[in-house]
Amino acid sequence: MLRKLRKKSKGFTLIELMIVIAIIGILAAIAIPQFTAYRLRGYNATAKSDLKNAYTASQAYFTDSPAGTIAGYADLNSYGYRQSTGVIFTLANGTMAGLSMTAQYDPNVASNASTYTVTSTGAISP
Repeated sequence: MLRKLRKKSKGFTLIELMIVIAIIGILAAIAIPQFTAYRLRGYNATAKSDLKNAYTASQAYFTDSPAGTIAGYADLNSYGYRQSTGVIFTLANGTMAGLSMTAQYDPNVASNASTYTVTSTGAISP
């Protein structure tokens, strides 16, 4: 039927092009929010993983010196902790009984990133 209407013209009609653009727009409207959610989950997983690694390094530190106090990143670094790019790590209390550390992915990159906290028992929240 289209051949009868088109006769000898070649190419696409305006309606056909508009339908293709509408389909691409619908697919983009579905895909872009999903992509940002995937990225945010990746950022949060990186921060949580860094916090677990810092806790493991702190336990290794306390095995060697139970009465010691972790002064900062350098002490954890000597026990194998490596901070990931983009993660903001904070040591609030460096004693064995009151260990408290937090990690969050850089809020300038991921504005909705969660802040994770670990205690001396190893419980990570949220």
